[in-house]
Amino acid sequence: MDASGQPVCFVVMGFGRKTDYESGRALDLDATYSEIIAPAAEAKGYRCIRGDKISHTGLIDLPMYEMLLRADLVIADISTGNVNAVYELGVRHALRPRSTIIMKESRGRLYFDLNHINTFEYEHLGDDIGSREARRAKAALAALIDGAENSRNPDSPVYTFLPKLQQPRLTDEEYESLLDSAEDEQARLATLLEAGETAIKSSDFGSAVLAFSSARELRPGDTYILQRLALSTYKAAKPSKFSALIDALRIIEDLHPDETNDPETTGLAGAIHKRLWQESKDPVQLERASRLYRRGFEIRRDYYNGENLALCYDWLAEAASGSDRVFYRISAMRTRQEVVALLKPIIESDTFQERSDHKWIFATLAHCLFALGQTDEAIAVETKFREERPAAWEVQTFEEGKSAAQRAREMSESELEAG
Repeated sequence: MDASGQPVCFVVMGFGRKTDYESGRALDLDATYSEIIAPAAEAKGYRCIRGDKISHTGLIDLPMYEMLLRADLVIADISTGNVNAVYELGVRHALRPRSTIIMKESRGRLYFDLNHINTFEYEHLGDDIGSREARRAKAALAALIDGAENSRNPDSPVYTFLPKLQQPRLTDEEYESLLDSAEDEQARLATLLEAGETAIKSSDFGSAVLAFSSARELRPGDTYILQRLALSTYKAAKPSKFSALIDALRIIEDLHPDETNDPETTGLAGAIHKRLWQESKDPVQLERASRLYRRGFEIRRDYYNGENLALCYDWLAEAASGSDRVFYRISAMRTRQEVVALLKPIIESDTFQERSDHKWIFATLAHCLFALGQTDEAIAVETKFREERPAAWEVQTFEEGKSAAQRAREMSESELEAG
């Protein structure tokens, strides 16, 4: 408990949007925290401290160990296979016999030897959590907290199999200041991330760069922050479009886009190289963009990567001749058909309305339908995109994609007529 006697819940998890490498889906862990974990714990009277906000060097150091030992309750979300979260869960199991709750997103698999341990599951729709699922999961987690408070049986496998093991003890010295500093850090980082996202929605990319740059100082290697900073940097186009692209490329390269299985990273890196090609007409940039988009689509079936891969095939076809041109045109058509086949069942599903990526699904589907010559259906889907009230930069991005899709269709038809 803290100095006032309020029990402390320490939450072990990542933050921002992270990719679950088993399913290829991006999960918004901030939504998990704000819609499920924090309200459930706070409703039970806990002071909630999120573990990823404790400032340290990247090593599991003294403040983290002390929190894992002293917290009255630990909730560990091990979704996306977060290595730090799983390690910290193991430390907690070694330090305390009970009052630890494990949770994960339902389609992710358990890592390490955790299959024998009770794990609370919840469900993401797209990268977010639907309102119905948030209500259900919050109530279910609150019930688990009640059970953890009242149980005298160990939930730690260490104390289960070593029942005579004695729990370590520490004094109260510095614990309260640790709680205060963790909350301050949590508030500062949350404010910066919120400011960055608000700026992006307002098409104010210069302000977004400032916010995410400051967040990067707090969490230098975090994937989510680097992705948002790279996006904001190339969208800001300062001091020039080309130099901004180079700056964004340096940022995203820290995430090793040629090796990652994260479709957000491959998509961002592909977009940067695609725009560098548009600026320079250097074929190396187009080849690199297509390779990155292909990786994101083939490994994770990500619709954004798929649409842009098809567009790169079209541009490659324009620079090719003979059988190579035919190959690229057919590859573009087949890729778009795959994307359409991927998206239509999502739109028709009962849970689609609870997803948070409506506008990008509609935008992608419309582009693919325009390129495939299914104009009437494409126009209907475009209307749905616009009904989502996209930001100005999102409308501009849509229009650019639409023009490219229509040009691809025109080029394909003219080549067929000529052939």
